Amino acid sequence: MTQQVASTTALVLGFLVVMMLGGRLIRYFGIAAEGNLDISLLFTIIGYNLPYFLELILPLAFFIALMLVFGRLYVDQEMAVINASGVSRGKLARLITPLILALFVGEAALSIVGKPWGVRSSEAVWQQQAVTSAFDLIRPNEFISSGNYHLYVGSLSDDKKQLQNVILIQSEPEEKGSAADKEAINAGNTIDPETAESLDIPELPAAVINSNISKDTITLATRAEQVDTGDSGVTQLDLFQGRRYEVGAGSLKYNQVGFDRYRITLTESSKEVVTENNIETQAIGPLWQAATGGAQVSNTNTLRAAQGELGYRFALPWLMIIAPMLAVPLAQVRPRQGRWLRLFPSILLFVSCALGIISLKNAVSKGSVSVWAYAWLVLGFMVLALYMNWGSRVQHRLRFRKQQNAPLTVIDSQSTGSQGGQP
Repeated sequence: MTQQVASTTALVLGFLVVMMLGGRLIRYFGIAAEGNLDISLLFTIIGYNLPYFLELILPLAFFIALMLVFGRLYVDQEMAVINASGVSRGKLARLITPLILALFVGEAALSIVGKPWGVRSSEAVWQQQAVTSAFDLIRPNEFISSGNYHLYVGSLSDDKKQLQNVILIQSEPEEKGSAADKEAINAGNTIDPETAESLDIPELPAAVINSNISKDTITLATRAEQVDTGDSGVTQLDLFQGRRYEVGAGSLKYNQVGFDRYRITLTESSKEVVTENNIETQAIGPLWQAATGGAQVSNTNTLRAAQGELGYRFALPWLMIIAPMLAVPLAQVRPRQGRWLRLFPSILLFVSCALGIISLKNAVSKGSVSVWAYAWLVLGFMVLALYMNWGSRVQHRLRFRKQQNAPLTVIDSQSTGSQGGQP
């Protein structure tokens, strides 16, 4: 039983992984064909994304494998012979307990450790690749964009490490706040027409002219050098002999700073501070501290998002326990009834449990429900599985005992015929 279930799980898992990653792989090939992705990093990114898919595909593959194996036992009448030998279907399912525990531990490792590491590594590769692609696309007297940065270069060296006449524009998204806060951001000196003409920035990119931008930071330098940071995942530029302006969007007020040397970071490595944007990339330690209040978080929304992510990671492994509890009764088919008839409704029932866990993640993050809703959902499906396994048997025993304990009714009828030779 363990060998059959394990081999069938591996086959179904491979099939589902190919289906799920097929579309993603085609899209990555298109990005690589456009020159925005190094072809050597293609399968590296696929490998980093693999735990993200496996944490949901593995429980489904295990459930389908159990349905196929147990359904075949019923169709081939093997289950009838096994039951006649004194082995119940529950005892037969308990024989694969080591496999269930191994898959439970594997799913917990994927959910708690594997997926956050994969998402974090994949984002680092994409950030580094975006900046690298941007530097490869540098053309003199043209703007290029990378995220919130827009770079203009007058001339550059052959190795694209030395840049001349650099203009760097950093756009910051508009922050939520009061009008007084936005006015404070734009505080400064009023720009005069001569200074405005001295900026002389040709053909600003369309991304800069955006109503959702609260502040533009414009940096002008005579030359710039790319800093070698190794494999730290950080991309930096050293700017020399220039000026830095902070200009509020929709305003003629600015702040000006002059410098001889100024280092700017274009991309940073993953930060340790837990926010709503990087909640999925956090390790279990910082995430636990943020969810329980042990670490300082930026706002209440971050706390709720941390609780939702933590409950999501702890709830997914229990799908490995729910799968055999549901598959054993659902795989039972009557004589001359195909096992495929029960397969698709059973998959919908199991998928509804997984979708419930996913929907609770958003609900907890929004504060609609408590984080304990994960436990109630898992317990609810376990109670349903126990009822499907033992409900009919308990009802049969109660009905049998009721019949045994029913009082016997004796009807005495007096004979109307002659007795003892009486006339």
